[in-house]
Amino acid sequence: MIASDATPEQIRAACRSGALQGATSGLALGYVQTNLVILPRAEAFDFLLFCQRNPKPCPLIEVLDAGAIEPRCAPGADLRHDLPGYRVYEAGELVAEPGDVAPLWRDDLVSFLIGCSFSFEAALMRAGIRLRHVDEARNVAMYLTNRDCIPAGRFAGRLVVSMRPIKAHQVALAVEVSARYPDVHGAPVHIGAPEALGIDDLARPDFGEAVAILPDEVPVFWACGVTPQAVMRASRAPFCITHIPGRMFVTDRPEPAV
Repeated sequence: MIASDATPEQIRAACRSGALQGATSGLALGYVQTNLVILPRAEAFDFLLFCQRNPKPCPLIEVLDAGAIEPRCAPGADLRHDLPGYRVYEAGELVAEPGDVAPLWRDDLVSFLIGCSFSFEAALMRAGIRLRHVDEARNVAMYLTNRDCIPAGRFAGRLVVSMRPIKAHQVALAVEVSARYPDVHGAPVHIGAPEALGIDDLARPDFGEAVAILPDEVPVFWACGVTPQAVMRASRAPFCITHIPGRMFVTDRPEPAV
């Protein structure tokens, strides 16, 4: 069990040792957590362009040089080891979920760190907004929507969103607080009416774990950094490594106290 007040460095060490293999929501509150996408250099420019065209689901925190494993936002870290779990895609198909990707590493691989909405959860909680997935130690619920991203090169696909039930009287506050963090998805993309996003059943998320929505709550949807994984599958990318949804890379970069 990892303490909720563990430092980013301690969390990465727990990932590297295998002690942490679950979701990172509720950990390292106040520090930026990121999604991870690793692609061959031949695919990297198109994906960089995709991120620039779709900044809500893909807000770039850092792009590493080809072959680099230590990001500037986490000195001493190693992206091959320091996440709780990885996914490997070949021709758009999920082929493995290893705990370590060092055996797959190549000098032409380019790593993209993409902002994660877990990063503004501390601000929401400081504002008095309870987050049920944190309270219940669950992974946040994520859904594939009917909204198309703007394509770039070979990369095209649909938006993925994360959902948090928010008390109706606090929805405006949740929008105001999260909007202060554009580098980790910012304000919600949709409020209420999941059917407008093509979501048929909130009890059956495409990623993560469902949580109950109480009668006085509204489902609020934020753009999600799992979008690239849906895009890799839709685009049948030849080779890609990502994080397992909800199991993020924890950086040393503090979120600004705004």
